[in-house]
Amino acid sequence: MDFNMKKLASDAGVFFSRAVQFTEEKLGQAEKTELDAHFENLLAKADCTKNWTEKILHQTEVLLQPNPSVRVEEFLYEKLDRKVPSRVTNGELLAQYMVEAANDFGPGTPYGKTLFKVGETQKRLGGAERDFMHSASINFLNPLRNFLEGDWRTITKERRILENRRLDLDACKARLKKAKAAEAKASCEGDAVPDFQETRPRNYILSASASALWSDEVEKAEHELRVAQTEFDRQAELTRLLLEGISSTHVNHLRCLHEFVEAQATYYAQGYQYMLDLQKQLGRFPGTFVGNAESTSPPPATTSPTTVSATIPVVPTVGRAPNPATAVEGALNLSDVKPPASGTRKARVLYDYEAADSSELALLADEMITVYSLPGMDPDWLIGERGNQKGKVPVTYLELLS
Repeated sequence: MDFNMKKLASDAGVFFSRAVQFTEEKLGQAEKTELDAHFENLLAKADCTKNWTEKILHQTEVLLQPNPSVRVEEFLYEKLDRKVPSRVTNGELLAQYMVEAANDFGPGTPYGKTLFKVGETQKRLGGAERDFMHSASINFLNPLRNFLEGDWRTITKERRILENRRLDLDACKARLKKAKAAEAKASCEGDAVPDFQETRPRNYILSASASALWSDEVEKAEHELRVAQTEFDRQAELTRLLLEGISSTHVNHLRCLHEFVEAQATYYAQGYQYMLDLQKQLGRFPGTFVGNAESTSPPPATTSPTTVSATIPVVPTVGRAPNPATAVEGALNLSDVKPPASGTRKARVLYDYEAADSSELALLADEMITVYSLPGMDPDWLIGERGNQKGKVPVTYLELLS
């Protein structure tokens, strides 16, 4: 390979002089050109943006893919510019196992039938998760990576060049300062009246020659300083423009953050709806709901049956039913059921409900009904009345009012 030895030697000399200048600054033996306060603030803002972007990017990757080995594999595929292999999500894998188990146990058996329904829902959840991961990667992770691998690398490169220009400028300042000091010293020695009776009068001639040489050195140093100052100012302006672009980066990342939130909200809404549908298919409902004027969704199953007994008035045994529980569990004669004289409660219907048989009352969202409980009745159900209509209603579809 053909090397330019002169350029190589020149670059080595520049590197050595910069290293000397940097070391002297650290030891306090040389002056350092300081940047203005606005420029320093821009540098601090840029460094802060870079550091937090890295942390947010990494933790979002962990959120979307908790397995570190899979993340490393995907990173390698990306760096090699190869397509990442398609992977099933954990929900989709669970769905596959459940469906296969249902086929082995018999899709007509209660357990097999339930496994199949749950498996289908898990598959839908897995698909929703896959859509969320894809959307988050495209709309949120990629812009963050592009900033770190594009704009930030450019800023880092220009900042490094600016630091070199500053070292060169300070070196020129130090060189000019030394040249002027030497010139002044030589000038003082040259101003002395020569003694021509001296045995060695050539000392005066040498002093005058040295003064002229140092004058040339000062002119050269001043020229180099002007050139270094011009290059430093030009590089500082370029770097400042790049740093001011960080504000635009924040605006772009803000838009991407909104898109990430929208994708995550859609994912959780889909998951919630899928699970509600599954509960309806299985004929099971979440735990007892305690009325809350602010609530718009069924609560978690944390309330015990005792709570219902304390909040819903209990109707004493009516008619000639030999066993109240029997009357409620299938032999319920709605015409014999009477509401209590006092203590009934009003309830607002949260969701539409289609009655499964004649013992249940169909509901429409946002309508108001009267509800009460019977002894031995399933705590997840109440008796509801609307005009002349009467029937069992699920608690989770109601907002109990005072």
